[in-house]
Amino acid sequence: MLSRTAENLYWMSRYIERAESVARLMEMGQRMAMLPGAGERDEWRSVVASCGCSDLFGPGERISEVQAARALVLDPENPNSIRSCLAQARANAKAVRTALTREMWESLNDGWRRLEGVDDTAASLRRELPELLDWTKRRANLLRGAAQTSMLRNDGWDFMRIGGCVERADMTLRLLDVKYFVLLPETDVVGGGRDHHQWTSVLHATSATRAFHHVYRGDYAPWQITDFLLLNRKFPRSLSYCYRQILSGLNSLEREYGDRHACHDTARAMMDRLEGVAMGEVFQQGLHEFVSEALGVNARLSGEISRAYHF
Repeated sequence: MLSRTAENLYWMSRYIERAESVARLMEMGQRMAMLPGAGERDEWRSVVASCGCSDLFGPGERISEVQAARALVLDPENPNSIRSCLAQARANAKAVRTALTREMWESLNDGWRRLEGVDDTAASLRRELPELLDWTKRRANLLRGAAQTSMLRNDGWDFMRIGGCVERADMTLRLLDVKYFVLLPETDVVGGGRDHHQWTSVLHATSATRAFHHVYRGDYAPWQITDFLLLNRKFPRSLSYCYRQILSGLNSLEREYGDRHACHDTARAMMDRLEGVAMGEVFQQGLHEFVSEALGVNARLSGEISRAYHF
């Protein structure tokens, strides 16, 4: 496969995953904003921070739902907005049209201008926002479903799978880090009702509520939520699951091309690290430290993949 084709498939998958993640985080913000006292806590800042867009707002500026939606959903100048991500995903797909199945292309191409005509006035945006977020998640699910049922399990599939999982792992990590340091800056509310709602909002944002309940039977202790999102091998948005998929894809590329690179060793080392962590250990020893280290590894891995396959 040409490196240009691999790059476009890899980033198409990352951008579509990022668009869905932003939609999920916006929904999380809406839930948190309905809790008592949300107006005083500036909950939308945590959503903006999770999306890596804190620099779009001043440090003392209070962020409203409408402001967050304009920046994270509609802004074509923000590379992390849903509109920008979907446009980039389509551009990547168009560049490698022959590498995609017809179903995959149609899932990206149909209605791709949907966000361009949205009225961004406050009243209209509040009214349309839930439908726009649902529409975004449907777009992502359509592409993944089309790829799952129509794409050859070749090197193109591997690059798509790796890209999506790198992006998903990054978002899960940043969501946990922001929860710990932005959503909950005051230590006196740890373990209280507000703390409970905020931690469960993380499960909602990752569609993990039902799966978590199946494993832990409704015991929403923060350390158990952390363990589930980092260490559970079977949940598709956990860090462990994502790295298993990344490593599987890289190993498949190694068999295909006969070459092993630094990215293989990085993914293997992270997988071994996750395998060696005991239940509750991450939370006890420092969630922020663990997540910061894992984010650094994820960023390094992405660079190593790009260099290995000449992106």
